[in-house]
Amino acid sequence: MPATLRSLLARRDLGLRLLTDVRDTTAARSSDVPIAWLHSSDLPDPTPFLAAGQALLTTGTQFGPDAEVPPGIADDYVRRLTAHGVVALGFGTEVVRAGTPDALVDACRTHGLPLFEVPYATSFIQVAQANAESVAKDANARDAWALAAQRAISFAAMRPDGLGATLAELSRQLDCWVGLLDVSGRIDRAFPPDGIAAVERTQLQEEGARLLRGGQRASLPVSTATGGFTLQTLGSGGHLDGVLAIATGTLDHAGREVVTAVIALAGLALQQNRELGRARGLLRTGLLTMLSSGNHDVVETTSRELWGPLPAAPVRVAAVHVDDEDRDAVVDLLELWVQDRPGQLFFAVDDALFLCIGADDDGVDTVRRLTERYDLHVGLSDGAAYGSFGRARAEAVRALDRSREGRPGIVEFGDLARDGVLAHLAHTDASDIARAFLAPLTDHDAAAGSDLTRTVRTWLEQDCEYDRAAQVLGVHRHTARARVAHAGRLLDRDLGLFATRADVWAAFVALSAD
Repeated sequence: MPATLRSLLARRDLGLRLLTDVRDTTAARSSDVPIAWLHSSDLPDPTPFLAAGQALLTTGTQFGPDAEVPPGIADDYVRRLTAHGVVALGFGTEVVRAGTPDALVDACRTHGLPLFEVPYATSFIQVAQANAESVAKDANARDAWALAAQRAISFAAMRPDGLGATLAELSRQLDCWVGLLDVSGRIDRAFPPDGIAAVERTQLQEEGARLLRGGQRASLPVSTATGGFTLQTLGSGGHLDGVLAIATGTLDHAGREVVTAVIALAGLALQQNRELGRARGLLRTGLLTMLSSGNHDVVETTSRELWGPLPAAPVRVAAVHVDDEDRDAVVDLLELWVQDRPGQLFFAVDDALFLCIGADDDGVDTVRRLTERYDLHVGLSDGAAYGSFGRARAEAVRALDRSREGRPGIVEFGDLARDGVLAHLAHTDASDIARAFLAPLTDHDAAAGSDLTRTVRTWLEQDCEYDRAAQVLGVHRHTARARVAHAGRLLDRDLGLFATRADVWAAFVALSAD
């Protein structure tokens, strides 16, 4: 047991007597506070030579030879000791005075400092040695406990669910609640399962998510309405695998050693899970290729055995651009979503991250949640049967290309189709061809100071009506007609034909993004 005042009082050979043993007083309750060390001093203010958590022995020389000690002096003396963190005071009798001064007893009761009397037959050395023996015995016992606990935890790690068994054994050894937060900040495992209140779970998950967003190894103390917790990230900096949460206050050296061992074992288990995850990722990529090739039945059978059924048709495909430093975290989160909602999501990483979702609002909401969480560029296909999966994948890639041109968010392929084919030219590499096609007009305007290029574009915009084009340009309709005819000769094209007009207009559209 720890070295405390109660353990010293239990030693019959010392003959110590507690003077502040008043029912329900702070002093009485403080008898179980550990005593790190015992010092003796008769200085009026010994606090510069003491540390918090220690106890003091004195013969009272500092109070003078009189039997009675002035209450004010005793009160100031005890106040200094308690403010410095001294946990107990022992008074040696029959050295300076016959008994312990009443004023000192009253002051100790007032300030909640345990006061015990040391008889003349017991030397201060004996008391200090007894405490030192208890401290050493307790340290040896804690070291032995730490070794036994680490051995038990190591055996637990070899069970089929090594990670869960390790955390359960840590909870048993520390006699406290232990939880594991996954990469999303959610409590994934807890021992005992209902060991903390719902409000504490919420608070821990919020703090754990904040640590994970930081991306660096860290430890954080968390205080709740009912107690204290310690949060410790798992994994390496820049690639965290989760957070270990322990419902305990300050741990001693032995306790910290045990927790450190568990952190190492948990980190190893999570790393092994990550290696297994990479293997699953390669399998997913292969299944994605088979889906794109039309082999839906084989993929459905394999997925059902490992992750659950594929989403019901019709489905939509999302192509997602994820930076390399975020890819593992995104994949880990998607793995959790697949476990939580089997049959609602299939994903795989190829040249991009591809998600296969249901065509309903829930499926789109899954993509939206991922997009907002990581600020991603996403392209989303139209709904399709699995027989048309390859086409849907191509649609998603096309929409992703458009998404990358702007701010992060979702671009749906259906919106691109509604814009029309010619509008898509502004987002391709046709501008060089368009520039060369219109060069006879632009070069002539540059050399002669004419306005043929603007005239032709305005004429096309006004549905090839000369009167309306002339009104917009502010010229006579015959001037507009003459300019268009001149432009046709320069282009060596008949602008009276629909196909020629479509080519010229497509060139203007392709240059509109420049």
